[in-house]
Amino acid sequence: MGGESNKVFTLAEVSQHNNAKDCWLVIHGKVYNVTKFLEDHPGGDDVLLSSTGKDASNDFDDIGHSTSAVAMMDEFYVGDIDTSSIPSKVAYTPPNQPKYNQDKTPEFIIRILQFLVPLLILGLAVGIHFYTKSK
Repeated sequence: MGGESNKVFTLAEVSQHNNAKDCWLVIHGKVYNVTKFLEDHPGGDDVLLSSTGKDASNDFDDIGHSTSAVAMMDEFYVGDIDTSSIPSKVAYTPPNQPKYNQDKTPEFIIRILQFLVPLLILGLAVGIHFYTKSK
């Protein structure tokens, strides 16, 4: 892969390599083809696959990789990233959550009562049993 070492990729190009048969990552301005490493990665292939299509530097740093893991990355290096193609700030979009429905509140209370009332009756029965047995 020595011929490709000076190649510069855009994030759009790297983002196309986002599956188990072709997986590229961007870490600290460098592009790595980690396809052959997916099965051997100690954290599993899902960790690597979830970091495709973006700058995975923070993900990589948060884990605290060993020096041998960092050295191993040279083996997978394919080029550099065009830093102007990486968005400086990604807009946060909150996940869609169901709206709170007040009409379901009585249903929730009924379910709690269906659980607590039998427990209360059972506790009362056990208490009466022990109280009457001790006299």
